[in-house]
Amino acid sequence: MEKLSAKYLGLTLKSPLIVSSSRLTATLDSLKTAEDSGAGAVVLKSLFEEQINYYIHSLPTSPGFPEADDYMANYMRSNSVEEYLNLIRNAKKSLEIPVIPSINCYTSHGWTGFAKNIEIAGADAVEINVFIMPVDRKKSSIDCEKIYFDLIEKLKKVIRIPIVLKIGYRFSNILYMIDQFYMRGVEGVVMFNRFYEPDIDVNRMEVIPASIFSNETERRHVLRWIGMASAQNLKIDISASTGVHSGEDAVKYLLAGADSVQVCSVLYNKGVKYLTKMNRQISDWMEKNEFQNISDFKGKLNYARYEKPAVFERTQFMKYFSSVE
Repeated sequence: MEKLSAKYLGLTLKSPLIVSSSRLTATLDSLKTAEDSGAGAVVLKSLFEEQINYYIHSLPTSPGFPEADDYMANYMRSNSVEEYLNLIRNAKKSLEIPVIPSINCYTSHGWTGFAKNIEIAGADAVEINVFIMPVDRKKSSIDCEKIYFDLIEKLKKVIRIPIVLKIGYRFSNILYMIDQFYMRGVEGVVMFNRFYEPDIDVNRMEVIPASIFSNETERRHVLRWIGMASAQNLKIDISASTGVHSGEDAVKYLLAGADSVQVCSVLYNKGVKYLTKMNRQISDWMEKNEFQNISDFKGKLNYARYEKPAVFERTQFMKYFSSVE
């Protein structure tokens, strides 16, 4: 496995494959299975901003503890929050691979001090899954972007462990946003998060959730932007997410410039032990192409290094489409 070693957030991973935040990373037993199957790291099932704020506001404040850190200690008695922190502590005691907790949020208010408790529990980094749905037509894109920047600045004041933002691709300028994250000290980005999308049941005439699982074709939403972002020469790590169903899919993301690759949907279908096969597929491909380690080919086909970078540009779409007979 040494040749599959990868660097992510200053951490050394025995494999570039990371099990992403999900029910598959919610218990110590499942985390051990992931490690035994070859995962390079695990991202714990998310705590939600609503959960954290519920517990903050459901417990009385103490006039004797006006400081934020003391207030945090006051509400940690809640079972749900304490169980999450215990999972971090126990995982760090039991696993050799990095443990990355996850928080799912949509504002920068109230909950950010909780990240300090995660750091104290022993987390190697924290992944912030953030998406602001632009439903207010009076709110400009600048206003929406400011929420991300405020969030980063608040987190940076309370924790020293690496911060990773798991973002969506619905920005006016993704590369600008990543540059701004980097300028504010964010160590990594996950491209991209998945969120619930609506569908319609025409028989029942109801709005229903669309499938939450990815498929291989969704790589098209991700490959371009990883190829572009990894070419910007920023010291910010990139973890690919969405559409990873085989070792070959992971190789594609690594070639585009990703530092690691997050896996989820396929593990629901084939089991966490499928990671073993995915690692073998990556290793076999490397041997076939005479690569000794991941760094030999990481980013080999990104926007800066590929001899035909125009294929990454959206303006080329009609040129290639019109050439199809």
